[in-house]
Amino acid sequence: MKTRVHVFVSGRVQGVFFRQKTKQQADSLGVNGWVRNLPDGRVEAVFEGEEEAVKALVEYCHHGPSYARVTNIDASWEDYRGEFSDFKMR
Repeated sequence: MKTRVHVFVSGRVQGVFFRQKTKQQADSLGVNGWVRNLPDGRVEAVFEGEEEAVKALVEYCHHGPSYARVTNIDASWEDYRGEFSDFKMR
């Protein structure tokens, strides 16, 4: 079953390769979507794909790369739309 999630990650998540590592994880899991830095210091992302792969990527975002310090994740699960053909850093 395919699903979609929109996440906001708070903490020390910019300048620690969070976007790059999330893209690597997404590519290895076959998840499509995007990830970007926000002006307020958070990282925002949308993931689409097989439910187990998307859940694994959300789980990765709870800790991120080694230099990240995640303090909170807001995840909104949505209906799968199939609007992405790959994963991009914005």
